[in-house]
Amino acid sequence: MFKKRMILGAVSALSILGLAACGSGNADTTKKSNEPVTIEYWHVNADTQGGKTVNELVEDYNQSQDKVKVVAKYNPDMYKGLMQNLQASVASNEVPDVVQVGWAFKDYFAENFEYTDPQSLVEEVEPDNADFFKDHFLDNIMALSEKDGKQVGIPYSISNPVLYLNQDMLKAAGLDENGPKTWEEVQSFSQAIKEQTGNYGVYIQEPADNWAQQAILESNGASVIKNGKAAFASNDGIAAYELYQGMVEDETALHTTWEQGVQSFIDGSVGMVYTTIAQRNNIQSNSPFAATAVESPSWQGKEVKLPAGGAMLAVTSQTDEKKAATWDFLQYLYSVESMAKWTEGTGYLPPRKDVADAEDGLKTFLAENQMMTPAIDQMDKMVSWSSFPGDAGLEAEQKLLDMRDKILAGDDVSDTMKATQKEINQLLK
Repeated sequence: MFKKRMILGAVSALSILGLAACGSGNADTTKKSNEPVTIEYWHVNADTQGGKTVNELVEDYNQSQDKVKVVAKYNPDMYKGLMQNLQASVASNEVPDVVQVGWAFKDYFAENFEYTDPQSLVEEVEPDNADFFKDHFLDNIMALSEKDGKQVGIPYSISNPVLYLNQDMLKAAGLDENGPKTWEEVQSFSQAIKEQTGNYGVYIQEPADNWAQQAILESNGASVIKNGKAAFASNDGIAAYELYQGMVEDETALHTTWEQGVQSFIDGSVGMVYTTIAQRNNIQSNSPFAATAVESPSWQGKEVKLPAGGAMLAVTSQTDEKKAATWDFLQYLYSVESMAKWTEGTGYLPPRKDVADAEDGLKTFLAENQMMTPAIDQMDKMVSWSSFPGDAGLEAEQKLLDMRDKILAGDDVSDTMKATQKEINQLLK
């Protein structure tokens, strides 16, 4: 299916030529032809969000052939943490070969690191397969990884936020087990859960990114970025954060780390959790109660807008030898079978257009796992994850995280948001 022989032949031939190497583990320029080419794959998937599946896929690939060896490296603190580690890696001239780049850091990555655009890669390594992306991906999905008309990477993880429900707890609180439809109802449901069961009503994810908060603010009519400038401190943005802060202050919403928040839901001390569909497997497999997921709540009378979560895979290999090895590995990751395993192990929506209906793909799985349905049904509500332009992306994202922490700790919402917006726009000048 993947023209493996031709690609691996290219890898072997390049090895025989003894091409000079640089980057991760490629200081040896006297590599023997029978030694595998080693490449590094950097990802952000903890065990509770796909890490086990990453390891399974890498192990299966390594065992399937002997020309390429993939070393997977987990990076904590999500995509911001990976970008920081990549900065340090480049400074020490030790560059990985494949990296997960979150959508919020697409511009930052493209403007600050060297990479090979995927179309050029396939045309160089396997010209007979130059239509790979055209044949297997929808144009609007590939567009997620474009910058200025050029592909920066290959879409790999597509997700949106859903509201997971502990239906047993909702019933115990005298609530509709199908859950709230609006954020105003999330607030009232949370109050009822607190009063009737003593538990927290809701947890809204708080990892090292602003993804869930963007969904809440923009669904209320705010814009994180407008005309290249931060614009979230509007009346709509302030109102959204005031409701959020109010639930934390009256202890109807839990304020804690992402890992602890999701685990608290699984342990039965939180009635609802607003987080990525990529937590589907973790929640579905470990919740001892009747759990389900529903679409992201709207605000009264307003249109839901959900930033596309997940990541693309970008190629940072720096030699022809490693580029050939990297493309062989990527074809494996993007096969129907591997994409199906990735979705089953996480909950991420597959970027390939032919996975969901394939007999060896997800057809049976989707029929048996209805928790995926809300994420699929709300894909038409997805918008771009806000990506700050220029080289200040990391610092701007950190300021959003600091703003979230200050607000949830009790600082004045309006003053804090306006001050942070001003600071970010000063960075972007």
